[in-house]
Amino acid sequence: MEHRHHPVVREIRHDLNEKPFIAIWEVTRACGLVCAHCRAEAQRKAAPGQLSTEEGKDLLRQLAGYSRPYPLVVFTGGDCFEREDLVELVKYGTDLGLSVSISPSVTPLFTKERLVALREAGGKAMSVSMDGATAETHDAFRGIKGTFDKTVEATKIINEVGFRLQINSTLTRGNIREAPAMLAKAIELEAFMWYVFMLVPTGRGANLNMLSPQEREDTLQWLHDVSDRIAIKTTEAPQYRRIAFQRAKAVETGQEVEHGELYYWLTAETARLLGVTPEKTRIPRTPLAVNSGSGFVFIDHVGDVYPSGFLPIHVGSVKEKPLAELYSDSPVMRELRTPSHFGGKCGVCEYNHFCGGSRSTAYALTRDPLAADPSCVYIPEGYIGEMPVGWE
Repeated sequence: MEHRHHPVVREIRHDLNEKPFIAIWEVTRACGLVCAHCRAEAQRKAAPGQLSTEEGKDLLRQLAGYSRPYPLVVFTGGDCFEREDLVELVKYGTDLGLSVSISPSVTPLFTKERLVALREAGGKAMSVSMDGATAETHDAFRGIKGTFDKTVEATKIINEVGFRLQINSTLTRGNIREAPAMLAKAIELEAFMWYVFMLVPTGRGANLNMLSPQEREDTLQWLHDVSDRIAIKTTEAPQYRRIAFQRAKAVETGQEVEHGELYYWLTAETARLLGVTPEKTRIPRTPLAVNSGSGFVFIDHVGDVYPSGFLPIHVGSVKEKPLAELYSDSPVMRELRTPSHFGGKCGVCEYNHFCGGSRSTAYALTRDPLAADPSCVYIPEGYIGEMPVGWE
């Protein structure tokens, strides 16, 4: 298979062994919400040892110390609005030439005045979470009644102030039947991107129901279909890139792609809500070949570094070593960038250069970050080895 400059899946042009494409900084773990699926197990107050303003600026200088193009930077939490120095940090990063996006929670700290200040400081995009199409579902996720209505209002302010609006949704068995309505809501609210997370059983999310492998496959196939309605991005679902290749091949050969019951239900419900074909079509966003530790790095509130926020394998601290060294030289990071070393079917899959499976899901279900991803239904052609274990 040709691995360079493929039009179906975009590869990052720089060497991902040396420089991440995106860096997520959990600026605080403090948050006023108690979200059911929270990776961070957020708390009411900032933790001792949280990176100070000066330590945060040093981290931003390290990110701007890479050659251009610099890694994209996302401030998240907890609730990043809990930091009083947030505007100062956004401006500092922007002045260094970094592209800074912000992912706050919708709490009383979310105000138009704060957004205006952040936009003037140089913030580019802002995301809010919507984990249900109704207040009942979303508020149950978020743990605070009224959050859904406030989130809808927040999206209007985000657009008004001039940020690019991104809506994040975590899909589980508990809300998957609302996914078409969530899609419709994201379009209605004029989001530029719908960012879909596949639940990883970590943090508080360990108590929620993951989609089964076939349900995940059906959902990702459906997301591929609706990517001409809104820009789609997935997290912990690298199989979306494998599906992009398979669907392109199916178009070329005239072959039909097999689907399960959930796919047909999602498709029918989408047609009911939005019509069979969109009023305005768009060129689908080409998925990026980025994965945990391979183009992706996560720095938590105290400066500890991980391959991603959903893969809790500590590789060091920016308080002790430079981020560039931790990213490029950590044995764990190196292994995550070598898909031929992955176990079982993931190690021999013809798509592993672009997909590689969800390393976070593999770790959550098997305790081995290099194991075959149990949440993937695909069996590589000619594969006769053992199937992944750990799926319940």
